[in-house]
Amino acid sequence: MLIAMTTDGDVLLRLAGEIDDLGARLARVGTELRTVQTETAQEQPAAPAPEAQAPEQATTPPEQPQQPEPQVPPQQAAQPIPQPQQAQPQQHQQVPQQQPPRYFTHPQHPQYQAQYQQTQYQQTQYQQAQYAQWQQQYRRQHPQPQQPYRHHYQPAPKVSLAERLSKEGAGSRLLAWVGGAVTLLGVVLFLVLAIQRGWLGPLPRVIGGAVLGAALVGIGLRLHRNPAGRTGAFALAATGIGALYLDAIAATTMYEYLPAYAGLALGLLIAVGGLLLAVRWKSSLLAAAVVLGCVVCAPIITQGFTPELVAFLLVVQVASTPVQLRQSWPSVAVAAGIPPLVASVFSTAFTGFGGSTANTAAALAAGAVGLVLALIVTLKRAGDAAALALLAVAPAPSLLAALFLPKTPAVLVTASVALVLLAVWAAGQWLDGWTGDLAGAAGLLAALQTTMTLFDGSARSAILISEGVLLALVALWTKKHVALAGGLVFAVIGGLIALAFDVPPTLFFLIRNRPDADLAATLLVAVAILVVAITLPWVAHRLGLFKAPAENVVPWLFAGVVALYGAGAMVLSGALLAVPGRSGFLLGHVVITVSWTVAALVLLIRGISVVGLRVIGLVLVGAAVLKLVLFDLSALDGLARVAAFLLAGLVLLGAGTRYAKLVASR
Repeated sequence: MLIAMTTDGDVLLRLAGEIDDLGARLARVGTELRTVQTETAQEQPAAPAPEAQAPEQATTPPEQPQQPEPQVPPQQAAQPIPQPQQAQPQQHQQVPQQQPPRYFTHPQHPQYQAQYQQTQYQQTQYQQAQYAQWQQQYRRQHPQPQQPYRHHYQPAPKVSLAERLSKEGAGSRLLAWVGGAVTLLGVVLFLVLAIQRGWLGPLPRVIGGAVLGAALVGIGLRLHRNPAGRTGAFALAATGIGALYLDAIAATTMYEYLPAYAGLALGLLIAVGGLLLAVRWKSSLLAAAVVLGCVVCAPIITQGFTPELVAFLLVVQVASTPVQLRQSWPSVAVAAGIPPLVASVFSTAFTGFGGSTANTAAALAAGAVGLVLALIVTLKRAGDAAALALLAVAPAPSLLAALFLPKTPAVLVTASVALVLLAVWAAGQWLDGWTGDLAGAAGLLAALQTTMTLFDGSARSAILISEGVLLALVALWTKKHVALAGGLVFAVIGGLIALAFDVPPTLFFLIRNRPDADLAATLLVAVAILVVAITLPWVAHRLGLFKAPAENVVPWLFAGVVALYGAGAMVLSGALLAVPGRSGFLLGHVVITVSWTVAALVLLIRGISVVGLRVIGLVLVGAAVLKLVLFDLSALDGLARVAAFLLAGLVLLGAGTRYAKLVASR
């Protein structure tokens, strides 16, 4: 109503403005006509009246348009402003004889322009007063404040549970749905009790369950014809479909009347029929109730979380796919997609270590079905939250099942999951939104588990760090930040493992006899640490995530410390390989101290105009001096100590002299 009123007011305002504009134009036309009439009368000598009138108008001083007129009250604004009357002709002897009358009525004369401007000013004042009066009258008739146009499309406020229950008819709907749930649970309990007590035979139980489910669906179809009974129709139909589905599960798993493939096909048919009925009735609540009725009571029929239960829950998920494509019902997607994954996780936990072929196959099937359905839905509706959530958690059952398997099957499972997800990530250019990035993140997690399972010892940390370098280069090539984040995660995990086992800090302080194979592995890991410490910040800078060292010193300083650690471990392990024992240890520390001073010299020279590089170079100089004083002076002895101090001192002296010349020449 308010929109219509606001629209009518705008139309009236435009109409009023157009009428006022038309009046102003008519006034100008009238003025021009009077001017033409005056000129025509002046050309005729028999009409002296205009000649006597024109000089009088010339002598009358015009009102100055610069002076503002007094404010017009709204009550008087509607009254038309009277037109100024022409001055009465005075005595002939009082009219000054200055110029011919025709000169005063010429359109280019200043006197004529002043009169025209005064007329226009009066017309504008009249229009403004008329608009103010109309606006005041409209506000008196419509006292409610006019809301902006965008407020009409604000979402409706959320209704609390208490408000929903207080509405008329809410009690009957609640009773109907609770009754349906209790009835379905009663059917399940009856089947279980009949088995325990030996009531009837297996075949009568199955037939009785099917008859009950079909009767409930039929009653629901009949009630749906009457609009007043549709709440009960929804509850009865959902209960009947759930009873039919559970009866199919019982006939397959408990009584073995049907083979597995026939039972799954029958369950698929029942679930598809129930969901299509929900689509026909346009009820997301009925669809969610059908799915929940099928999946909640199923573990009772299968007597626990088993691979067969996962298979029947996957049937429900597959049956919900057409509904998810035709209707945007997130509740149905969540209700159908999460239970198979949860059931697979519990089935793996109950199976225990060693696993089983059936449980592994069920876990892989749950992940594959969840991934495929999520991709289908995201292609249909980009950015669907339920589909993205399903995509993110789909690999979980397979990866969890691999933890309980022996090494070779576990590697095969995790590698297969990683390859599929990374292939989806590679095809991310055809996917919208976060689909490709989520698949890539899940694939990198599977690849990480594959590496951790396949390798051990020093090879594990070296491979992880190398994969971090590879992912950084992939990020530089593809411009995908997910690859860079994955490379950082791989490098951090590999670096922590290396710091604990392969390149510990004790390597720099304790002299131990280590086998050549261990030293070679340490050398390899140290080289990987040095490479990744240089590659990651460089790629991040090329992608615009890191600023230059002059603008952001902290990440570059941290990367420099890691690079120094890797370089020091590389030099020391190489020296121990070349000269075993204490001599190699002392030689390695001398080379480390000298290399630090050389690196500081390079940074100072290259950073002559870059503040960040100069700061890092000076920090490295301080670190080299501290190492000389605190470590080399006490740990080294003899010729090694002399060599370390002499070489480091000469390098620092040369660096200082060169740096001073460069600063003076600028």
